[in-house]
Amino acid sequence: MRHAPIRTAALAFAGALTLTGCGAAGSSMEQLPPALGGLPAGAPARPATPYQYPAVHDMPPPRETRPMSEEDVLKAEKDLQAARDRQEHHEGGGKPPAARKKAAPAAKKQPADTKKGENTGAKTNP
Repeated sequence: MRHAPIRTAALAFAGALTLTGCGAAGSSMEQLPPALGGLPAGAPARPATPYQYPAVHDMPPPRETRPMSEEDVLKAEKDLQAARDRQEHHEGGGKPPAARKKAAPAAKKQPADTKKGENTGAKTNP
């Protein structure tokens, strides 16, 4: 039982020695020769300043503006519609938007040899 404190101290020393190689500010591994586990001769140098990572857990400040109300949304839609009408008026050759009508779909023409309601020879279903 006398060896337990020595063994505990040795394990603690080995753990501390292992963790010293994990330091970010100047590692002793850089100064060791490559044969003993140091950096090879062609390895790039460390940057002078450490990398800056974004603050992931920082919350942005609350917004200063409020969401649009339904009245604001309707006003914005009317403004956009008016702007679209003005643009169409400008591109449409000067006709006001109310005067322009959408083209009606062309009526289908029946062949000249058939009359309305006349059977064209197709059989009907019983």
